[in-house]
Amino acid sequence: MRRAVITGIGFRSPLGCDWNSVRAALRRQENRTERCDELDGFRNLNCRLACRAAGTLPEYPRRKSRSLGRVGHLAAAATEAALGDAGLLEAEELHSPRTGIAYGSCGGAWQGLEETGRFAVERDANCLSATSYVQIMPHSVAAGLSIFFGIHGRLIATSTACASGSQALGYAAEAVRSGAADIMVAGGAEELSPYSVAVFDALFATTASQEPARTPRPFDRSRDGIVVGEGAGTLIVEEREHALRRGAPVYAEILGFATNCDATHITRPSSPRMEECMRLALADASLVPDDIGYINAHGTGTAEGDAAEGSATWRVFGSRVPVATLKSYMGHTLGAAGALEAAFSVLMARDGWLAPNLNLADPDPACGDLLFIREGGLDCHPRHVMSSNFAFGGVNTSLIFRLPDD
Repeated sequence: MRRAVITGIGFRSPLGCDWNSVRAALRRQENRTERCDELDGFRNLNCRLACRAAGTLPEYPRRKSRSLGRVGHLAAAATEAALGDAGLLEAEELHSPRTGIAYGSCGGAWQGLEETGRFAVERDANCLSATSYVQIMPHSVAAGLSIFFGIHGRLIATSTACASGSQALGYAAEAVRSGAADIMVAGGAEELSPYSVAVFDALFATTASQEPARTPRPFDRSRDGIVVGEGAGTLIVEEREHALRRGAPVYAEILGFATNCDATHITRPSSPRMEECMRLALADASLVPDDIGYINAHGTGTAEGDAAEGSATWRVFGSRVPVATLKSYMGHTLGAAGALEAAFSVLMARDGWLAPNLNLADPDPACGDLLFIREGGLDCHPRHVMSSNFAFGGVNTSLIFRLPDD
C-alpha cells in the first residue's frame, strides 16, 4: 500500500520564518498580535489588531513574480524553503509529470481586489491592470507556484476559507496514496489586508480588544473574536518508498484525512458534523481515539466556533488527550492556518514539547471538559497527532500524522 509522508517543510509566519525562531517564540509563550495602524484609515471598523508575517520577503525576478501579489510571494518563499528542505529545489523530479501541487488560500492579492473595486465604483477600465484578475483568481496562488517552480503535474486549488491549507494537505496525501502522484507540493497562504479584517468584522467575528498581548483568547469565557493573521506554509508530501530511495528526511506520515460539509448554515458551525469529521479521520487512519496523543485545535476565539469545536472534540476524545491552539500565538492565518498549524504540530511533537494555550485563564465549560495544555507547556513525544480546521461554508477537515519510530 502506498504511504504519504512529509519530506520538506517551509513557512513564513508571524512567529518566524525558521523553526528555531518559531520554537523560541513558543517557548517564551508570546503572541505576535499587534496594533495595525493601516486599519485606522477605515471608518466603522471595530478591530484594530492583527498578526503580520515576520521577516522581509525575498526579491524575485519580475517575470516570475509580477502576478503573484503578496499572498503569492509568501507562498513562493515558503515553497522555496520546503523544496530546499526536501532536497528537491534543483532536482529534475520537480519537473516530472508525477509531481503536482495542492495549494489553497481564501482569496487572492489585495492589490488585485482593490483595482477591481475601483473599476466597479469608478466605471473606468483604466483602473484595471494586466494582472488585476490573475491576482484574485481562486486558483491564483496554486497556479502562480506551478509557473514559478516549473511544476506541471496535477494542480489542485483549494479555496475553502479557513480549511484551504488543511484540505490541500489532505488532497495531496490522497493523490500520493492513490498512485496519481509521487510528490505533491502542498499548503496554503494568506496575506493580511484591510479587506480580510473587515469581512470578519462585518460578521461580528473579530475581537474589539485593545490589548494585543491578551488577544485572542480561544476557549476562554472572555473570548471575543479572532485576530486576523497572515503567512504561508508548504509541506512536501511524497510517496514513502520514493522518499526513502533518494534518502529524503521523513518528518511524519499523513496517516488519516477526512473532510465533510455541514450543509446547514454558511457561517454558523455544526458541532455534530465536526465530530463526524474527526471520527472519519480516525477511521481513515485505522485508529481509535485513545491512539491520539495531541490535538491541535482550530480554536479561533469566537463564541460559537470554540463552543461547537470544543464540545465535538470532547464527545470524541473525552478529557484524556492534550489540546491546544496555535492561533493564540499567531492569530488566524486563514488559508494558511491548516498548513502552518500542521507543520508546527509535527515539529513540536518531534522535539518532545507541546506549546500551551495562551490567554486561557478561565476555560469555558461550553467548550467541553478538555485537557487544555496550560502554563509551561507539556513535555511528551506523541506518536499520533490530529490537526483540525473548520471553515465558513461548513467545510470541516481533520488530519492525522504519525511520527517516525526513531
